[in-house]
Amino acid sequence: MLSIFSRPTTANAALFLSLTMLFWAGNHVVGRWLGGHMPPVTLACLRWIGATALLAPFAWRYVRDDWEAVRARLPFLIVLGVVGVGLFNTLQYIALVHTTATSSAILNSSGPILIVIFGVFMLQQRISMLQLTGIGVSLLGVLTVVGKGDPRSLLAMEYNKGDLYMLAAVALWAFYTVLLQRRPKIHWLSFALVTYFVAAVLNMPLALAEVSLGARFDLTPGTLAAIAYIVVFPSLLANLFFNRGVEIIGASRAGVFMHLVPMFTAVLAMVFLGEQPSLFHAAGFALILAGVWLGSRPQPASA
Repeated sequence: MLSIFSRPTTANAALFLSLTMLFWAGNHVVGRWLGGHMPPVTLACLRWIGATALLAPFAWRYVRDDWEAVRARLPFLIVLGVVGVGLFNTLQYIALVHTTATSSAILNSSGPILIVIFGVFMLQQRISMLQLTGIGVSLLGVLTVVGKGDPRSLLAMEYNKGDLYMLAAVALWAFYTVLLQRRPKIHWLSFALVTYFVAAVLNMPLALAEVSLGARFDLTPGTLAAIAYIVVFPSLLANLFFNRGVEIIGASRAGVFMHLVPMFTAVLAMVFLGEQPSLFHAAGFALILAGVWLGSRPQPASA
């Protein structure tokens, strides 16, 4: 029976990628709920300690085989672990203390357009007028969400700081994604274990400082189950499923599934958190999605 799911079919890729987006959507919702029970940096630290511990038995032999390549590019791998794994998720959980799961997921959708912007500055990639238009449309969508659909709040500089933290997190993720084009040629399990370990080490002193400054957390069956969900599903299974989906249908086609995250998040947030999506959420998401579509169009061939 399980052999059916190992087949490299489009249907299996769609299943793996849809589950990945569902798990990532659940991270927004669970992270928002835990905001009232667990300090955010401590949550990020526990996530990566747990993910590292669970992954190590399966990934260690790959790290051993890849060690020469890992050691040669260790400073670069540390940068990737700090930026794309450690700081991104820490800022995401800080954001979720202050903003809704729905807003954070929609702002997260601006990532592809930020990748285009970083590609221009870091890799000297050319940008077309169509892509420039897409950046402008996506920016309008971001401002719609940040301003809650009211331009007066933007003019009055009345922002939800959680939305700003989330935008900072997404910017770091875009920076990390561009850097990934220079990652060493090592097994993906080696890469995951090294970067997860870096993220855990990064967050340990920050979490200790957070607790020493008086942050409290509730260790109840509910919070422990929520932490277990974050360790297993968004961290481990999503990584496995996403890599398998990309392997089957390619990165470009897999990227389309990213837009399921806000939809799944909105539904889960309504069911489990009682959040009610507003008209500005729909308008902002539509603008961001349109901008991403425009920004991802291939440049016309030069004459």
